[in-house]
Amino acid sequence: MGTELIQQIRNQTGAGVLDIKKALVEAKNDANKAIELLRKKGEKIAAKKQARVTSEGLVEAYIHGNGRVGVLVKLNCETDFVARTNQFKELAHQLVLHVAAYNPTYLSPEEVPAELVAKEKEVYTVLLAKENKPANMMEKIIAGKLQKYYAEVCLLQQPFMFDETKTVQQIITGRIAELGENIKVAEFKRISL
Repeated sequence: MGTELIQQIRNQTGAGVLDIKKALVEAKNDANKAIELLRKKGEKIAAKKQARVTSEGLVEAYIHGNGRVGVLVKLNCETDFVARTNQFKELAHQLVLHVAAYNPTYLSPEEVPAELVAKEKEVYTVLLAKENKPANMMEKIIAGKLQKYYAEVCLLQQPFMFDETKTVQQIITGRIAELGENIKVAEFKRISL
């Protein structure tokens, strides 16, 4: 268990040294397994924190293209101490750039109007019927198509601009585990000419 390996894992995950040592012991010095264990632990910690009140934070602004696109993102956390950290500010800045580039319409699937979801399901049902898909498979196929739709229009479901292997929500969850506080996108607005 070398200090170089511990430092490398710390740089990748932001986890504490003791947690890294425990994960390496459990993973029998396999760095990849240790990183996976740390991520799972971080996700569990984040899940516990997501019910906590977020009344602090900041509003990040971005103007692009000679004033033709503007974005505001209100990112909340639990304390002003975390709101002033570089990690939190960096996340807020990355989120405004993401919103400018990906142009989401809604924050999460829960915000998509029920009528719109029903209309999407209706369109998928008609298309699948034309393709003669079996009735027992249609529900699963429609659910998959809805997930793709949400990934296009919902900020938290979109692939993150700076790491498309993860969604925006997964990036936020990782930051929650790293900073030890609940973090939420309270609202966003994108305006363009």
